[in-house]
Amino acid sequence: MNNQLAESNLTNPVYKSWAERNGFSDWALALMWIIVAFILFQGTAFAVSLVLMVVQSGSDATATEMIRQLTENLDLLFIGNSAGQIISLGLATWFFVRLHTSKESRNRFLRFNIQPDTLQLSVITVVLIVAIQPTIWFLSWLNALIPVPEMFTNMQNTQMQMIENYLRGDHLLILTLFHVGVVPAICEETLYRGYVMRAFEKSWGIWPAIIVSGLLFGLYHVQLSNLIPLATLGMLFAFLTWVTRSIIPAIVAHFVNNGGSVLMGTYYPESAFAEITPETMPPLWAVSFSLLITVYIVYWMYNRNETHTNAGG
Repeated sequence: MNNQLAESNLTNPVYKSWAERNGFSDWALALMWIIVAFILFQGTAFAVSLVLMVVQSGSDATATEMIRQLTENLDLLFIGNSAGQIISLGLATWFFVRLHTSKESRNRFLRFNIQPDTLQLSVITVVLIVAIQPTIWFLSWLNALIPVPEMFTNMQNTQMQMIENYLRGDHLLILTLFHVGVVPAICEETLYRGYVMRAFEKSWGIWPAIIVSGLLFGLYHVQLSNLIPLATLGMLFAFLTWVTRSIIPAIVAHFVNNGGSVLMGTYYPESAFAEITPETMPPLWAVSFSLLITVYIVYWMYNRNETHTNAGG
């Protein structure tokens, strides 16, 4: 009964959300919320990390000592980052969605539903994410050809150096996978593929929603020297969410992508952290093979979705 009510609230023109009743565009509210959620995330992450630093270093520690403690112990940053994502990107988005839909239809609005074929498509998604990695590498190489302000380059290099030092050192792998893989996969997907994509879809249609939500996802990471591959992954996750009619495969894809990076950085750091420059172009045979498999799986998923839609599923 609740599922039927939820479906009617999404498709029935008689039902009007808070946004519609008060004259707000769905896409405008979503864009506003991305900015607010990002600020809340940064503030929460900083506050939690600061509290943990004070507890560990002592209340009489100087700012220099706390900064040193933070750079030497990235676990504190990871905990703060995860807390910020869970509270600001995940839970806060969950409540903010009520401006667009009823309480009963919130799960369906965010596509937090499991279809009969969700498990099968999630497995295929894993294959897709593994297959697309050489293409992502190629896109990173293309991005390296584009000059970006030195400030952004230095900031990203600093972040990567800290992460490399952490993964090369002693760390509990399962906790790292939780902070880098599980939390972003659930929280970022809730925000971008759950809420933002649906809001833009209601305003502009599905294809603009896939493209714009992917671009916003790339910009969210504030890595201009890595914007093209990040935006591409964002669009792919959005496409997966649409064709599978569920956010679960996108969460799986996000986790496999991030978790794979953690495993590579832990066991093969020389390859994982090799500097990407205009001179380090990936092998064309690997990129071609990657594109072939990726295009085939994407095309198969698209046709499968079209068949399902035409059959009235």
